[in-house]
This record gives sequence, C-alpha cells and structure tokens, in this order.
Amino acid sequence: MATEGMSQEDAEEYQKQLVEEKMERDGEFLVKKAERATLRSCLRDKYRLPKSERDESMIEMAGDDVDVPEELLKMVDEDTTEEEQKDSLLGQMQNLQNMDMDQIKEKASATMTELKSKAGEKCSVM
Repeated sequence: MATEGMSQEDAEEYQKQLVEEKMERDGEFLVKKAERATLRSCLRDKYRLPKSERDESMIEMAGDDVDVPEELLKMVDEDTTEEEQKDSLLGQMQNLQNMDMDQIKEKASATMTELKSKAGEKCSVM
C-alpha cells in the first residue's frame, strides 16, 4: 500500500490530496464531456437533426462554464461556409462548367437508342 511507512498524519494528508486531485480530474472530465455535447448540439442544429436528451443533460450538469473550443467552432463555421458556397447559384454554375457536355450527350443518345431498341422488341407497332 502507498501509505506504508508514513505517519498517521502524513497518510491522512496523502489521502486528502488524492481525493482533491480526483475531484479536480472529475470536474475537468465533466467539462470536456459537456464541451463535446455542446459541439454535438451545434452540429445537430446546423444539420437540423433531432436533439439528444443525453447531451442536454450533460450540458446542464456542467453548468455555465461550458464553452466549445475555438478551433472546433472555427471548423464548423468553415464547413458551413463551404456548404453555402456549393449551394449558391455561383457554386452550381461552377459545377456545370466542370461537366463534360460531350460525354453527357453520348450517354443521353445511348440511353435513347437503348430505349428505342427495347421498345421495338416489346411493341410490334414500333
């Protein structure tokens, strides 16, 4: 045991110190869990997903001292900006520029030819 060879007073002080350290670690752990829950809540709001009762209770247990780290918030904001750009009219126009129109025309004509041949096999009028 760790307290062997210590006086009674030293052993009590050591045990007290261990309890204080454990309480401090538990508090930090609770705050980290609440930060993660807050980030998940932000992402749920962003993507319009249903809220989680578990996350809400984690945030409430931690109290007011829950802040999502700046780096994580910055990442969420960057993702939002990228998605807004892709969803915008200008983003859609850029996607159109990247398309190969000749390839699309070839696929469309091949599909039409295939449909006509299948229809010709099934329909005696065609």
